[in-house]
Amino acid sequence: MFRIFFIFVSILFFGTLCLHAQTKTLRTAEGFTSVVPEEYLQERDDIPSFWVSTPEDIAGFLARTIKKGKLEVIGTSAGGRPIHAVFYGKPRQGKGTSTFSGSLGFRDIRAYRGPDHEKTVYWGMAAVHGFEQEGIVGMVNLLSVLETGKDLRGKEWREITEQAAKIDRLILIPLVNPDGRARIPMRMLKYRDNHTVLEYLNTGGNPDGTITGWPQCKEYIPFDFSRPVFPGGYPNDAGMNLQHDDFLGKKQPETQVLFDLAAKERPDLIINMHTGAVYMNLHRPFCEPVLADVFDNLYRYVHKRLTIENLQGIKDIELIDPSKALGSGAYNIDTALNLHCGALSVTVESPSHAFSRKTSRGLVEHSPEMLLDAQLFCHLEAIRFLAETGGRSKWTSNVKK
Repeated sequence: MFRIFFIFVSILFFGTLCLHAQTKTLRTAEGFTSVVPEEYLQERDDIPSFWVSTPEDIAGFLARTIKKGKLEVIGTSAGGRPIHAVFYGKPRQGKGTSTFSGSLGFRDIRAYRGPDHEKTVYWGMAAVHGFEQEGIVGMVNLLSVLETGKDLRGKEWREITEQAAKIDRLILIPLVNPDGRARIPMRMLKYRDNHTVLEYLNTGGNPDGTITGWPQCKEYIPFDFSRPVFPGGYPNDAGMNLQHDDFLGKKQPETQVLFDLAAKERPDLIINMHTGAVYMNLHRPFCEPVLADVFDNLYRYVHKRLTIENLQGIKDIELIDPSKALGSGAYNIDTALNLHCGALSVTVESPSHAFSRKTSRGLVEHSPEMLLDAQLFCHLEAIRFLAETGGRSKWTSNVKK
C-alpha cells in the first residue's frame, strides 16, 4: 500500500513540475520580468481583421486612416509610451472666469465653461485597464466609421455619422494605458469556457497559474514589480491602477494627461470603456447628485438600443431599470473627472471575447462581431443622448436665466 501511495505522490509531484516547466517569461516593467504559464498565452487561430488592439497596430491604423480628424500624441505613459487621441470639431473658444467648484457655488456653470458653454463635447476612452481589448477594438472601429462611414468589417453606420454631426466636438482615446497593453503581447486570446486565463492576464496571478482576482487586485496599489506575482494588464509601468490613482495626491502621467485635457476641453460626457460583464452595461458613477437623473436617462438610451439589437439578457424594453445599475459606491477615475470638470463620466463594462459567463439561462457567448456591434451601438446612443439633451449646460438647473 505504501509503495502504491509513493508512486501516486511521485506522479503528482513530477506532473506538477512538468506543468510548471511549461512557462514563459514576460517583461512586466523596466528591469522586471514575470513567469506565466505558456498555455495562457495561446491566441485565437482566426483573428478577425477588424480586431485591432495592440499598440503597434493601433498606431499604424491611426497613421493610415485619420484624415478628417486631428491626431495628436497628448502625453506619455509612465513607461515612456505615447498616448494618442483623435479630435473632431472645434474646441471651446475662450475660458470661464471661475473654477468648476466656484461655478457651482455661483450657481452658474457658465462661469467655468466660458462663453460657448452650450457647445456639446463627447469624450470616449478605452483601456484604462490595458488588456481589456473590447473597448480598444470598438474605439478603433468607431474612428473608422467617422473617417470612412464604415467599420473595419465594411459595415456602414450612417446613424453614427449623422448623430456625430449634431454635436460640436468628439475626442476619442483608443488606449489610455499602453504600458498595461504592451505587457501582454497577444492580439486576441483563445476562447475558453471559464474566466481563469482572462482574469489572470487582466488582474494578475502566480507562476502556477492561480489568479489574483477581483477585487483582490486592488489591495496593493501601486503594484510591487519585485514580487513574483504577474501584475496583469491593470497597472501602468509604475504599478498604478489608473482607475484608482491617487487623484488628490501625485497623479500618474496618464491621469494627469486626462485631467489636463478635461480642463481644456470641458466635456459634457465621458464614456470609459472596460471589460467584465455578462452583457454590456453602464455602471452608475459616484458623482454629483445633480447628475443622477441624467445618468438614468443615458442608461435608458443605451440599454434600450442594446435590447432592441438583441445584445442584452432581456427582450422587453419596459424592463430596463436604471435603479439596478451597478457601481454607485465606487470612487474612481469617473468620480475624479466629474469633480474636476463637471462631465458625466461613466464606466461601461463589456462582455469578453475570451470566455463566456453562465446565467440561469445557460452559457452566454458573444461572438467578436456581436462585441463590436455592442461597442458601436453604445457609442451611437451615448452620442445621440448628448445631441438630443444638450449637454451639461442644459442638464442642470444651475444656469442663471
